Amino acid sequence: MSNQTVQLKITRQDGPSSESYVEEFQIPWRPSMNIISALMEVRRNPVNIKGEETTPVQWESVCLEEVCGACSMLVNGKPRQACSTLIDTLAQPITLAPLETFPCERDLMVNRQKMFDALLKVKAWIEIDGTYDMGEGPRIAEKERRWAYELSKCMTCGLCFEACPNVNEKSSFVGPAPLAQVRLHNTHPTGKMQAGERLDQIMDEGGLTSCGNAANCAEVCPKEIPLTHAIADLNKSTTLYSFRRFFQS
Repeated sequence: MSNQTVQLKITRQDGPSSESYVEEFQIPWRPSMNIISALMEVRRNPVNIKGEETTPVQWESVCLEEVCGACSMLVNGKPRQACSTLIDTLAQPITLAPLETFPCERDLMVNRQKMFDALLKVKAWIEIDGTYDMGEGPRIAEKERRWAYELSKCMTCGLCFEACPNVNEKSSFVGPAPLAQVRLHNTHPTGKMQAGERLDQIMDEGGLTSCGNAANCAEVCPKEIPLTHAIADLNKSTTLYSFRRFFQS
């Protein structure tokens, strides 16, 4: 086993406006290697398969335990988290490439600002109602708590954006994760105070009607968040909200 090697074909890009190219590497195999450890081996000895010295491959990672969501990339053509993808589960040569939905900054690093802008658009946060102690807040029903817990697992990795056919340059779709965050924050007792504002946003252009129900998002989500269920629930919520708003006008 000590003589085994790992073959990597990495799509590289020197900068945001540079042309991409593929560079191949061969590194020694070790038990329990993941994609991150393979990239660290390339960084330790940046010599390609031709024996030429090159620049270390750039990628993003923080937690190394599938919590931060930063190490998203295409592994053998599929959107995955590099930290939780084991080498031994992959066919070789292993191809690594940056996510295509977001602009590439360098090598495997992408700019996920599009996703963060969408979260800002749908007001994906809870506004505090004061900086002083107001005592215990209202209790959340167990059914809602379970919903909230599942939706709170989102780590903004961007894999659902990559897998969704409706997230592209020609569409203003906010994406699956921001929609699920609307469902999450409208569940919170304090968040419900801005529920109408969030529903107004997702009823506008680029909101719910831009979702094609492909369900790719739920398939690639590393946290197995019930994204399609959240979107279906939002369709019900926006319908009821529309009726209430119509009869109150």
